[in-house]
Amino acid sequence: MEIKVLTKEHYLQSMKLSEYAFQYNVPESDIPKRLETLNKHRLLGIFEGNELASKLHILSLKVLLGETEWKMGGIAGVATYPEYRRKGYVNALIKKALADMNQDGSIVSFLHPFQIDFYRRFGWEIISDNRKVTVEKINLRPVEIQPGKIKRHTEKGHTSDIEMVYRQYAGMHSGMLARDSDWWNSSVYGSQFAAVYYDSENEAAGYLLYEVKDNIMKVEEYVSLTNEARKGLWNFICQHDSMVDQVELMLSVHDPFPYYLKEPKLKTEISPYFMGRIVNATKALSSYPFLNSDSDRKLFIHLDDSAAPWNTGAYLISREGIKFYPVKEGGSCVREPKRGLHMSINSLTAVLFGYKRPKELFELELIKGDLEAVEQLEKITPPFKPFFYDFF
Repeated sequence: MEIKVLTKEHYLQSMKLSEYAFQYNVPESDIPKRLETLNKHRLLGIFEGNELASKLHILSLKVLLGETEWKMGGIAGVATYPEYRRKGYVNALIKKALADMNQDGSIVSFLHPFQIDFYRRFGWEIISDNRKVTVEKINLRPVEIQPGKIKRHTEKGHTSDIEMVYRQYAGMHSGMLARDSDWWNSSVYGSQFAAVYYDSENEAAGYLLYEVKDNIMKVEEYVSLTNEARKGLWNFICQHDSMVDQVELMLSVHDPFPYYLKEPKLKTEISPYFMGRIVNATKALSSYPFLNSDSDRKLFIHLDDSAAPWNTGAYLISREGIKFYPVKEGGSCVREPKRGLHMSINSLTAVLFGYKRPKELFELELIKGDLEAVEQLEKITPPFKPFFYDFF
């Protein structure tokens, strides 16, 4: 089968395939703008005759691990017409996408899965959960008044203040998108309002992105750098008690909400959200912000990656840096290592983003080796708090 890089002449076919597969319609007036956005994507496709049968989009983005920035290839729009399914088209497109992202310098790739198990087969792993908290009107009770003030605006009034708050908040987590102004203006607001909290020094310290519709206030982003901002934003939410019957908030599982409220017993739903996978393990491990250890002991990681075989091999982690020992072509690391730890690319991804700790995966038998080596990896792995607010 031949995989082609789609060009402008194929964009309309790509959009029609997305409409069919994801069951939506683009209004006629929005088609030119929708096609224009595809100029920012790398589109891979497989044709049957003159018809586009299957396709995949790659977005060139960046994500943060604390203050470390990694180039990220975002996978989106994976679709195949039903009459062409089960021919291995998506399998081929994903492996081609991995090779292209590696060649382009991406260290990691993210996607939103239609089915987690499907993408796990190709090395992606859950790296972020979402928490949805539902607050009924009776529980919209303010906390103590804060000294700051709120300024509201829409996308047209976008300010660098909100970008600054987001960037600082993202630096407290792992996996959050490194948003630039173009992403803010094209992919964040939609029809939502922004409410920015300014503290007593007139410094931006938090914000909400929200909409009010059908007597429900939906808060898609609740971001605060200080407890003052956290409480000030909550009080602003409570000021909508005459307009809404319910408030829904999307939050990080690491956010202290609703512990500080007068009534913290609220309906809470937690579900896996985005998946990630290391595209180039050598670059990832070499640039990863490992913690300093008092031990001079070296650690071997034996890694398997069937979908991206350039990652398969042994990695020596020491104070001198990272050394990679690839296996011979067709070889595998699937065995109980004599030294160090054995894991899949999935497990390595979960560990580096902080979604699971090494000891947790060891107990689940997803990391194999001796306990001393696991404890060493535990010591040098930062206690990251993974989270992802965006969608593509």
